[in-house]
Amino acid sequence: MDDLRYWVAFNRTPGVGTAKIRALVDHFGNLQAAWHAGEAEWKAAGLDRRAIESLRAVRAKMDLDAEFARVSACGARLVTWSDPDYPPLLQSIPDAPPLLYMKGELTPADRQWAVSIVGTRRATAYGRQAAERLASDLARSGVTVVSGLARGIDAAAHWAALQAGGRTIGVMACGIDLVYPAEHARLAAQIAERGALLTETPIGSPPEAGNFPARNRIISGLSLAAVVVEAGEQSGALITADRALEQGREVFAVPGSIFSRTSAGANRLIQEGATLVRSAEDVLEALNLRMVAQQAEAQAVLTSDPVETAMLKAISHEPTHIDDIVRSMNLTVSQVSSVLAMMELKGLVRQVGGMNYVRAREGQAEYVVD
Repeated sequence: MDDLRYWVAFNRTPGVGTAKIRALVDHFGNLQAAWHAGEAEWKAAGLDRRAIESLRAVRAKMDLDAEFARVSACGARLVTWSDPDYPPLLQSIPDAPPLLYMKGELTPADRQWAVSIVGTRRATAYGRQAAERLASDLARSGVTVVSGLARGIDAAAHWAALQAGGRTIGVMACGIDLVYPAEHARLAAQIAERGALLTETPIGSPPEAGNFPARNRIISGLSLAAVVVEAGEQSGALITADRALEQGREVFAVPGSIFSRTSAGANRLIQEGATLVRSAEDVLEALNLRMVAQQAEAQAVLTSDPVETAMLKAISHEPTHIDDIVRSMNLTVSQVSSVLAMMELKGLVRQVGGMNYVRAREGQAEYVVD
């Protein structure tokens, strides 16, 4: 198992981000070896002069045990790239954070069926109502609601998901030992109890301006899609939408009044091609998530078998006719139909008409027998 102290240490080293940590792990095999290496070895691993100077300075003054104890003292746990609990959707983005500080737990459903709801801090009554309705209906459908714990739309979405009995993830722009804004302390506690709080920023880090755009890529990275409820032309929610597009995720937007500044950004997203949202059903339909609750139950109760595994390999993201599947599997039509029906229930494949099947989502991992 990785020595987490070294992940914490590198996470506290200015100028050594995702790409450099990936290079160090590739070169040294682990971060412990990288931490104790010499400057010539750091250079050979690809670190530039500024990163080497920063790492040398941090190594000279950091007490690894004391820093790690601060994490334990606040009740957080650490999740790294190599941890099986690291969210796979987030891990797929190019600049995935090497280390996450977490309070609460991530369930398998959080990793598969999450949608972010974001928007302005200066939400109108209309915006709050829209966010609450969407978050509540998505949560009741088994979808995890992701947002940024900010005032306005974010808070409305988190509260609505909790009140609906669903799950929600709050992504923070400060240390996991802090809450920003402070008045959301109760909200943060409930999210940690019935979902998860996540951040990449080290213990004790204040909510500095530069942390928020970086935080937004995590919000979108955790999600199958981003829903922008209300957003002005300069809203940070538009950064989340941009990151979502860069990550290959869907972007949805709630239309607003043409006279409302807080809807100007959301309306522009729709004008530029974002999917207009009138209800949670629009999101569920577009993402093929209408049967999440049933799929979760099926995955929890029904075990897979080698036939399902082989069949998923025979189906791509391009339509595959059932006759082709029958030939490749050397099974009867009735056997293939029965397995496909079960795989549809589990959310692994879907029929797209004319007895053609595709994998349920782009980028879906191969189904592996536990």
